[in-house]
This record gives sequence, C-alpha cells and structure tokens, in this order.
Amino acid sequence: MDKMSTLEYINQMFPTEASLSGVEPLMLKIQSEIRRVDAGILAAVRQQSNSGTKAKEDLAAATHAVEELTYKIREIKTKAEQSETMVQEICRDIKKLDFAKKHITTTITALHRLTMLVSAVEQLQVMASKRQYKEAAAQLEAVNQLCCHFEAYRDIPKITELREKFKNIKKILKSHVFSDFSSLGTGKESEETNLMQRLSDACLVVDALEPSVREELVNNFCSKELTSYEQIFEGAELAKLDKTERRYAWIKRRMRTNEEIWKIFPTSWLVPYRLCIQFCKKTRKQLEGILDNLKEKPDVATLLMALQRTLEFEDELAEKFGGGTQSREIGNEIEEIGRQNNSQTASDIRKKYEKKLAAHQGSENEEKDGNKDLSAPGAGFNFHGIVSSCFEPHLTVYTELEEKTLMENLEKLVQEETWDVEEGSQNNILSSSMQLFLIIKRSLKRCTALTKSQTLYNLFKVFQRVLKAYATKLFARLPKGGTGIVAAATGMDGQIKTSDRDERVICYIVNSAEYCHKTSGELAESVSKIIDSQFADRVDMSEVQDEFSAVITKSLVTLVHGLETKFDAEMAAMTRVPWGTLESVGDQSGYVNGINMILTSSIPVLGSLLSPIYFQFFLDKLASSLGPRFYMNIFKCKQISETGAQQMLLDTQAVKTILLEIPSLGRQTSGAAGYSKFVSREMSKAEALLKVILSPIDSVADTYRALLPEGTPMEFQRILELKGLKKSDQQSILDDFNKGAPAISQPSSVAPVGQALPPAPLATTIQAISNPASVGFIASREDVLTRAAALGRGAATTGFKRFLALTEAAKDQKKGMLAFQYLKLVR
Repeated sequence: MDKMSTLEYINQMFPTEASLSGVEPLMLKIQSEIRRVDAGILAAVRQQSNSGTKAKEDLAAATHAVEELTYKIREIKTKAEQSETMVQEICRDIKKLDFAKKHITTTITALHRLTMLVSAVEQLQVMASKRQYKEAAAQLEAVNQLCCHFEAYRDIPKITELREKFKNIKKILKSHVFSDFSSLGTGKESEETNLMQRLSDACLVVDALEPSVREELVNNFCSKELTSYEQIFEGAELAKLDKTERRYAWIKRRMRTNEEIWKIFPTSWLVPYRLCIQFCKKTRKQLEGILDNLKEKPDVATLLMALQRTLEFEDELAEKFGGGTQSREIGNEIEEIGRQNNSQTASDIRKKYEKKLAAHQGSENEEKDGNKDLSAPGAGFNFHGIVSSCFEPHLTVYTELEEKTLMENLEKLVQEETWDVEEGSQNNILSSSMQLFLIIKRSLKRCTALTKSQTLYNLFKVFQRVLKAYATKLFARLPKGGTGIVAAATGMDGQIKTSDRDERVICYIVNSAEYCHKTSGELAESVSKIIDSQFADRVDMSEVQDEFSAVITKSLVTLVHGLETKFDAEMAAMTRVPWGTLESVGDQSGYVNGINMILTSSIPVLGSLLSPIYFQFFLDKLASSLGPRFYMNIFKCKQISETGAQQMLLDTQAVKTILLEIPSLGRQTSGAAGYSKFVSREMSKAEALLKVILSPIDSVADTYRALLPEGTPMEFQRILELKGLKKSDQQSILDDFNKGAPAISQPSSVAPVGQALPPAPLATTIQAISNPASVGFIASREDVLTRAAALGRGAATTGFKRFLALTEAAKDQKKGMLAFQYLKLVR
C-alpha cells in the first residue's frame, strides 16, 4: 500500500476528531492480527522441514522394492529356460515316432497304388489289343490319375518302365483308332454292322487321350472328305468363275448325305463346323488362283454372280453355326438419306437413336467375338468374308460399271429436266436432284450387299465425282454475264438479262443445291457407319458440299445481276429528266414507278421460292447495289435546279419506301429490322447529297462537310456543276473548301454531264475501295461474314470469296465503298 493509499485509509477510518477515540482499539486489533500471521508462518516452516525428511525415506523404500522385483524376474526366467529344455527332451522321442508313422503310411499307400497301376496297365494292354474301346476309355482315365500320383517318382526305374509301357499302349490305341476311322466313308459301314458302334466308342478313347490326338483325327477326317472336292474342282472344266455355285452345292449335298454317319462324333468336336472352315479356306485359295490367272478383266455379271452366291453361302454358314449375322440396320441407314425430317415426332427420334445404340452394341460384341481363337470350338467363327474377301481386289470393273451407269443416268436426268417444279410442290426442288440421290441410294444398296471394304470406299469416291458433275451442270444452267461490284469481283463480263422464268429457275437451282448440300452430308454419314472401320475416317463430302455452296453463291449473285440489268432503263430514264428546268414538284417520277413495277413483279415470286436465309442474303445484296447506284446516278444527271432537287428528294423517299416494303412484299419479315436499318443507312446518303444541292451557294461547303463528312473534293466539285455554277465561279468556292480538305485542280475527275467515264481497271477500283475517305458505307466486314455463314461451309469460295476480299478494308461502319458506283459509271 503506497503513501497516498495509507492516508486515504486513515482519513476513511477517522474522518473526524471525535473518531480518534477508536485509535487504541484499532491498534490492538492490528497487533493481534500480526501475531496470528507470525504463528502461521512458523507452523508452515516447521511442516515443510518435516515433509522433506519423509520424502527421502519414501524414495529409499521404493528403490529397495525395485531391486527385489528385478531379482525375482531373473529367477523366474531361469526356471522357464530349465522347463523348456526338459519339455524338448521329453518330445524328441515322440517326434521320431510321428515321422516314422507318416513315412510308413506313405509307403503303404504308394505300394498299394503301384499295385493298382501295374494291374491297370496290364488290363489296358489287353483291352488295346482286343480293341475294346469303351472299356479302354474308362481304364485310360484311371491310369492317367495313377500316373499323376507317381509324377514325383519318375526317376525310379520301375516307374519309368511303367510310364514307357503306358505310352506305348496309347500309341497302339491311337493307331487302332486311326485305322478304324480310315474305313469310314468307304462303304464298310454297311458291311460291318458293329463298325459304327466301335467308331463311336473309339471317340471316347480319343477324348481320353491328349487333345492333340483329337485335333489330328478331325483334321485328317476333314482333309479326307475334301480330297474329292479338290480333285473335282481343280480340273479345267470346273475351275471357272461361273462354276462357283456348284462348289457350294457340293458341300451342302455332302453334309446332307453324311449327316447320319457323322453323328458318331461327339457334338463337342464340331466336325461339320471344322469341315466347313477347311472347305472355305480351300475354296478361297482356288478362287484366288482363278481370279489371278485371268488373262483379261472378268465379266462383271459373272463376277458379281459368283460373289453373290458366295455371300449367300457365308450367310447360311453364319446362321447355321451362329457366327454373328450381319446387321440389318444397313438398309435403314441408307433409307434415311435425303428424307425430310421436319415432321419427325419425339417418339420417331427416340426409336431412331435406340436402333443406332443397338447396332453400336452389336458391333462391339462382334468385335469382341473376333478377338477369340477362331479355330477353337464354340468361339463363334465369323464366316462373313472368309471366301468373299478374295473378290475384293478384282471389283474394280464393278466400280467402273457403276460410275459409267451413274454418269449416263446423270446426263439423262439433266437432259430430261424441265427446270420447273410441279404445282403444289412444297420443297421447290428440281426433280433431277431428288432422282439422282435415289439412283445413288440404289447403287449404295447394291454395293453394301456385296462388300463394305475398299470397293465401297471406291464407290463413295464415284459418288463424289457424280455429285460434282451435277453441281457443274447446275452451274452451267445459270444465265451468263453480269454487272456491278459483284460482277467485277467474280469476273463476270457483260450484262445479264433474266426473264421471270429465269428467276424461278435460279431459285430452283438454289433450293436444289441446298438439298444436295444437306443430302450429300447425310450420304457421307451413312456410308461412314456402314463401311469397315479402317475407311470410316476417310469418308468425307466437304469438297462436294463446297461445290454446291459455290453454286448457291453464284445463283444468288446472278439473281442480283438480273435485277440490276432491269434497273438500267430506269436509271437511264432518271438521267434524262430535265431536272434543271422543272417548274414544280409533283408526284413521284416515272422511273420510280418503273423500279416499283420491277420489284413488285419479281420479289413475291422470289420470296415464295427462296428460304428465309437466302432471301435475306439476296435483299442485302440488292440494297447494297441499288442504294449506292442511285446515289451515284445523281452525279450522272445534268444541271439540277432547286425545284428539280426537291422533286428528286421526293423520288428518293419513294425509292426508300419501296425498298423498305420488299420484305413484306416477299412475305418474309424475319430479318426485316436489320434490313430496314441497312436500307435507311444506304438511302440517307442520297438524301444528304440532295440536301447539299438545295443549300445556298454561300453555305454549300459547310453543308457538304456536315451532311457528307466522308465526301471527297471531287464529289464536291461535281455538286457545284450540278448547281449550274460556271468553272470560273466554282474556283473561289473550291479554294475555301480546300482549306479544310486536300486541294484539287481543274479539270475534275468526275466526267462532265452526258460523258461516260473511261473504263476503270480493277486495281484502281480496289485502291479506291481501300481509301476510307473516298467511299460510302455498304456493310461492315462482320455483317458480310454473317451473311456468308448462311451459305454454308463453301460460301466464301469462288466469287463470294473475292467479294469479301474487296470489302476487307471496310472495318468502320461509317466507312464503306463506292467501287460499285465507279464500275457503274464505266457504262
């Protein structure tokens, strides 16, 4: 307690002078407490001293107890060792007696079995000499078991002697059995009544002998049975391909004739089964020799007939011996090719995939069976292909005949094609395309019934060539020529004029090419499931599908070209209107009505015939053609007055409305929103150009920069000419304009009114396209690629690929190309 605490305690105990009277009692109380604490401390010190002494005494007692325990443990261990020695001495004699008993028992058993072995061998020798096969078979089993007992005593002379004697007896039995079986089939079975029973008993002896004896006997029997077959069909008269069917008739007749005789063989021997395997191998060898020795190509009919009979024989063997029958799903797979699947229900789809799963599991089981030892009984030998595979290298003539037939049918189909569809048809597909795939399906069925190996793959390559040829026929049917940016990209020269029938034919070609594209993929999928696994990965129709995608692209581009040509007269009529002398603004001009009539007559038909994807692609290309063309056609007009510009602006709005109504006119509005934005963006440039022409002279430069920021000085100079300014008056305005843009000098690169521009080379066009400052907007590269994806895997090939190359520089949506306009001006 510190000083402050002491003072506080005293002040608390004696707060007043009157309380000081209690000081003396408090002091007495404190002294008493001090004496009590001193007494407690003294008692604790004494107790601690006494505890230390007691602890030492307890430790000494514990140490002594441990020493006594250790002594007792040693004494017990010594006594245990003495007891163990005493027990071993007692049991030593007992072990000797136990071993002696065991050895005596073993000796007695061995002598007893030796007696039995000697007796059994002697009895077996007598049975073998008397050809008592049934009794000998049972005795053989007993002797074999006794010999196993003496396997460890083979070095003892007596045992060695008995084993040699037993071996000789088995040789005698084997020779007797083989001798008796040699008489089978010679006619003795009808003379000797007990021969069949004796041979049946002999089979029991063969089973008791080594497995190799049974194999040798069966092989000898099969070889003997087939000796006459080899002699008959190796002769010059029957060693011919057209006599193949007689080979199979011979073995069938042989098996029916000897069916009762062959019942002497145990069922587990599978004698007919093994005989058929040897027959197939010998037949294959002989047929290979016949085919290899042919001096010229075999006759296709004879070859296929022999192959067909061989396959039928293999099917019969597979069914008879359970060697894995062929899957019947092949026909179903082929029938699925080219079918319209739009109306399939969920149950139909489920059944289809359940069939595929079952076929897949069946093929896995067949593959597992093929890994078994095919020569072993019950292994499920697969007879399919054991003989027929020898025809495979010689089926080239069959493939050539199929190709010739398919090509002839293709030519006939194209010649008979009306290039029209029947009324009420829902798919709008040319009949030649559907008929072609029906012919291909029939050819595929014929081939799969014969082989599923190299020949089927060769026939698949034939299908590829035939379909490519058909794509070429469709390509050739398209109208020739074309103009515009697409025509320049694809290298098409001249104009293309299409009638209403031509437009329908082009739509039919697009639909037929789409059908062929889809169906050729289904054909490849079906063939890959049918053909042998080593060829499945090589089955691919991508090149053929690319060909049909190119046909689709060329057809749609040709369709755009045809409408472009129809617009030529209306565009020319627009330039002939006296825009500089118009007195008032009236209804839309005649050329606008002409454009409306062209689209009204064509678009409904195209919309009803084309699928939504391709119709949308066609509309995009049409808008990308007509919008810039209309814009550039304004520059080809003569002087435009204010009234003329107002009339032309009214016409521009009318053309824009006509273009926006095209999706509804074609009854396909799925992509109308994006198309409307596209048209509005294209036509807005023509509207902006006319607004610049309407602006006052003193503000025309500012208006041009505001409304056409991507415009060029050359276009601005042409606008001044359209407003009717003389060249001398233009210079001051051009000087002001050139302060904010690259300078230009007279004469302008834009051709004067009524004068055609010189032909622009393609390189110049591409250079103009690559300059963002001199082009307008058509579409971003992403938009073009999106439309191209609708045409399938091959859409970017041929002309469309070059079209994409020309739009490579258009990466900003505010930057496009005016190459179309420049190409139009070369007319």
